[in-house]
Amino acid sequence: MRDILRISIASAFLTVGVGAGAVTSTPEVDELPILQQESQHSVAAKRVSALFTRAHYKEISLDDVLSARVYQRFIDSLDHNKQVLLLSDVVGFEQYRTLFDDALSKGNLSVAYDMYNVSAKRRIERYEFALSLLEKGPFDFEKEGDKFFYDREDAEWPASKAELDEIWRQRVKYDALNLILADKTWDETKDLLTKRYTRAIKRTKQAKSEDVFQTAMNAFARTIEAHTSYLSPRNAERFQMDMNLSFEGIGAVLQSEDDYTVIKSVVPGGPADESGAIKPEDKIVGVAQDDEEFVDVIGWRLDEVVELIKGPKGSTVRLQVEKGASESKSTSVVSLTRDKIKLEDRAAKSEVYVPETGPHAGEPLGVITIPSFYNNLSTDVAKEIESLKAQNVKGVIVDLRGNGGGSLTEATLLTGLFIEKGPVVQIRYGQSKVSVNRDTDGEVAYDGPLTVLVDRYSASASEIFAAAMQDYNRALIVGEQTFGKGTVQQHRGLGKIYDLYDNPLGSVQFTIAKFYRIDGGSTQHKGVIPDILYPSAVEPAEWGESQAENALPWDSINRANYTTFADGTAALDVLTAKHNKRILQDPEFSYINDDIEEYKKNKDKNFISLVKSVREAEKKEAEEKSLARANERLQRMGMETVTTLDDLPEDMEELDPFLDEAANITFDMIETGRYAITRN
Repeated sequence: MRDILRISIASAFLTVGVGAGAVTSTPEVDELPILQQESQHSVAAKRVSALFTRAHYKEISLDDVLSARVYQRFIDSLDHNKQVLLLSDVVGFEQYRTLFDDALSKGNLSVAYDMYNVSAKRRIERYEFALSLLEKGPFDFEKEGDKFFYDREDAEWPASKAELDEIWRQRVKYDALNLILADKTWDETKDLLTKRYTRAIKRTKQAKSEDVFQTAMNAFARTIEAHTSYLSPRNAERFQMDMNLSFEGIGAVLQSEDDYTVIKSVVPGGPADESGAIKPEDKIVGVAQDDEEFVDVIGWRLDEVVELIKGPKGSTVRLQVEKGASESKSTSVVSLTRDKIKLEDRAAKSEVYVPETGPHAGEPLGVITIPSFYNNLSTDVAKEIESLKAQNVKGVIVDLRGNGGGSLTEATLLTGLFIEKGPVVQIRYGQSKVSVNRDTDGEVAYDGPLTVLVDRYSASASEIFAAAMQDYNRALIVGEQTFGKGTVQQHRGLGKIYDLYDNPLGSVQFTIAKFYRIDGGSTQHKGVIPDILYPSAVEPAEWGESQAENALPWDSINRANYTTFADGTAALDVLTAKHNKRILQDPEFSYINDDIEEYKKNKDKNFISLVKSVREAEKKEAEEKSLARANERLQRMGMETVTTLDDLPEDMEELDPFLDEAANITFDMIETGRYAITRN
């Protein structure tokens, strides 16, 4: 899985700030709490260390070599862009380089807390310096050659305060110029940035011991292997929500704006929606459980507000709500009964795709979009298949673009909807034991023409399904080469039934196996190479698992025993030729190829101009390019052209050339008749 395993609460605020400032103490620094390890963290660290050394797929030794790597990764977590710490700070940290192995095995992570506390002090100093720059008045936005170097990962550590001051001057000027280019006045810009940097100081001061512990444990976990991680108690709960696509609460999506918790959207059919009293842009200023006193939540961290609002089904929560659209800023009290919320936007969906023009105008295809491999996915897809069959679709496209994976079991069950029976994926535990996940029900939910659409974000369980469909010759795979994640993770809680700690222990996600295609090859690094490749901005070696630090290597095992469907090799040559001819004549693919060339030209650039006239010229050029493309599209659709992008019709459909071409390929495949299900 991609995002949920890679992002922690700690990293969200530990890496938010960049800049420079004085090393002398300020009132804000004096108020900074000195964080220390809590009692449960000692036990958690020892349990994680023991579990990883005993049960991880990769052999691990807690020694000075590993310690040095964990140390370096922890520093990167504290200041990945080398814009907070001074070289002298890093030199001072060197004494800890070989101590992390003992710290982990003994459960004493004071070295990590010492390093964090220094970085937090420096971070607040940087923001104080940023605020002082705003007080000096407007920047010279026409200073010739001025640049902001936004990628400093490979840069040297700043050796002096003067170097940090210059780095942060660039950053603050960059933030300010972005607002100026958005038609803000200097006074508005100053006000907005002052609030932004002040909030960053507040977030740093609101850090908790668990945040530091999570960052340190993830430095350890990711040093071992790319998909091994520690989850705090709250993040572990969110992981289960993502897998089940449901949670118990009020059915509202929240975000933090200034010091407020703001309603971003409401889930249709949820308690917030049904009440009619809560709307997007409303601000939550107080929370109370049942008939208890209200807790003022202005200035609170978002995750803490969420914890107050969430709760078991049937319980009551009262909210003090400031209406977003109200000029009087009046506050009302809304009482809500929590319920089980289904995250419908993450569930599989189907639609009927009907081209309006061309040789197949009016002919329906089914499109099943699968955002993730959540629990009960296969049941949902089976229902969507029945719905599509009832509408007499001529073929089906399974859209796995952006699907980062999920349940291995669901990947097997989903495959079983399209084959009668047989092996789906091979799994190797350790260096010898290999098991095979099979479909055994002897039933097929859909036996018609099938296309699977993937992109470079399709990973893990998505790759298992796509690989099985390809190895069986059951479906045509089209799109970009996939991510290349061929490892299996297990989620395990660290808590024991006899624990008596005031705060709960978290959980871990660690690699226990590698999975292999039924043809014996691994998807690790290589992913799934589509039968028909779409143009892509990045090379496979520059993306996905190949770019992940400490990723396990590619290898292969013996082929499983299975029988393929009809060989479509000859037909594939015909389909590829038709595809290539079509995209050469397709204006949308011409745009895509132009954008790819532009990306390749600028991909190694690590700076952006801080000259207003240069940025305005770049903005104007980009807008003119977008407007020209928009008008060309309008003309092709028989609609009137516009003079500005703001004049584009609101009901203008968003184009999806990749799906359109997948449909064209599917129609071509149907015409060949070579991918219908017939045994060799």
